[in-house]
Amino acid sequence: MPWLSTYTQSLTRTQAAHLLRRATFGPTAAQLRQFTGLKPAAAVALLLADQPTPTPPIDTTTGKTFVDLPFNNDLQTAHQTALKNWWLGLMINEGASAREKLTLFWQNHFVSTYATVSDARYLYRQLVLIRQYAMGNFRQFVIDMTKDPAMLRYLNGNVNVANKPNENYGRELQELFTIGLGGQYTEDDVKAATRVLTGWADTGFRSTTSADITVAFRSNQHDTGNKQFSAAYGNYVVKGRTGNTAGDEELADMVDMILRQPETARFLVRKLYRFFVCTEITPAVETNVIEPLAKIYRDNKYELKPVLTTLFTSDHFYDESVRGAIIRSPLELLVGQFRFAGLKTPEHGTTAFNQLGDYLRTRAREQQMDVYEQPTVFGYPPYYDTGLDRIWISANTLALRSLFTDQFIRGQIRYNNVTYGLDSVEVVRALSNPGDPVQMMDELTDLVFAVPLAQSQKDFLIDQVLVPGLPRYEWPAEWNDYAQSPTNAKRMSVKIKLDNLFLFMYRMAEFQMS
Repeated sequence: MPWLSTYTQSLTRTQAAHLLRRATFGPTAAQLRQFTGLKPAAAVALLLADQPTPTPPIDTTTGKTFVDLPFNNDLQTAHQTALKNWWLGLMINEGASAREKLTLFWQNHFVSTYATVSDARYLYRQLVLIRQYAMGNFRQFVIDMTKDPAMLRYLNGNVNVANKPNENYGRELQELFTIGLGGQYTEDDVKAATRVLTGWADTGFRSTTSADITVAFRSNQHDTGNKQFSAAYGNYVVKGRTGNTAGDEELADMVDMILRQPETARFLVRKLYRFFVCTEITPAVETNVIEPLAKIYRDNKYELKPVLTTLFTSDHFYDESVRGAIIRSPLELLVGQFRFAGLKTPEHGTTAFNQLGDYLRTRAREQQMDVYEQPTVFGYPPYYDTGLDRIWISANTLALRSLFTDQFIRGQIRYNNVTYGLDSVEVVRALSNPGDPVQMMDELTDLVFAVPLAQSQKDFLIDQVLVPGLPRYEWPAEWNDYAQSPTNAKRMSVKIKLDNLFLFMYRMAEFQMS
């Protein structure tokens, strides 16, 4: 296998769908047409292109944004709702870009939650930071995240002072955010890192009189001594500093020390690989994918775009062995179906927008993916380690997934007189030859499933689901009659058959794979 050699062929529809499933929350029909036939390099350049900054969330109770206002205790629940629904709306409405999928990846890497931080303005500011660096430079990302007000609150960095150190962030910076457990750092390294980080604090938390949210370095609360790290870091010493710039200088020094360790880039690349390609990392993948990508990361001074470009344009990425190698997360399922159906959210800030967002967040929470509410600093459990994406599926969550897809196909999701669902007739109408059941099924299963179905499965879908108990020629006769002289009655007749087909396909095990 050529592994990271550049795949130079034009993307087939199946390959374009694979790229869009992994790099985004799933393709719309228009995006699939746009990407089919592109060279991988051109397709990935589109996905990684810079995007305009989205407008801030709006509180439906006031019709105004709240992120630039003082904290309002009476509206904190409404603001929490507005922030989370706003982000869901960005996922659904996004064009051909990997930004929001990467934003989810990094928000689950640098975890903070509303349950702990409890100020939506803080989390909005953090999400802006994550989106800013989602495709950018990790060195500056981790420096800025270390000083982020929400992170200071979430991992107690704001109470880490010279005479009373708090090790929470100093530990997680190494264990979860940079080098990982494989980096072999020591407890003494945690203590040394904690000393480097003393003195930072946020201002403006839940302030009802000021909208200013800032970060300040308190030099009088900083440990000014030298910080000795272990042999794991080559016995490096972060020189103690004094004065107003001491915090920034020591932080940059320590981050550079951590990034010089080869295991840091490997750890980060492994997480990216498990999220975007395959949950299992074999020894061959470690040698032929992880190690060279980690070198690219280091050689490019931790700029992410060269790594993602190499990965998403590689022969390995388009190998059939990694198609369907990841179980869809709840957000990939929920958001992906809205995008597949070509649906947009109502206007941002309206009651209808929030009603739909509340519905989707409830479904995601039931399926163990509460938006911006990871159960621990480790993130969502299925992303902890190799193969644990299977945790997404249980008897309970599988039933809940099927309930959502059933409601979606049957048009049972309805708010403010707007129905959100899959128009099965329009999906099939966009295929090259809807009247031919064999050709239709070949194209449709390529769209719906990440893995190819056996011919016996396709035959079953035609003969036992689409036209059960009838000869196959009944389908082209009925479809062509509808297409040539459409009436509501004829449309309803074909829609019933197609809805039954989608209901069955969405309950197949293969549908849960991405």
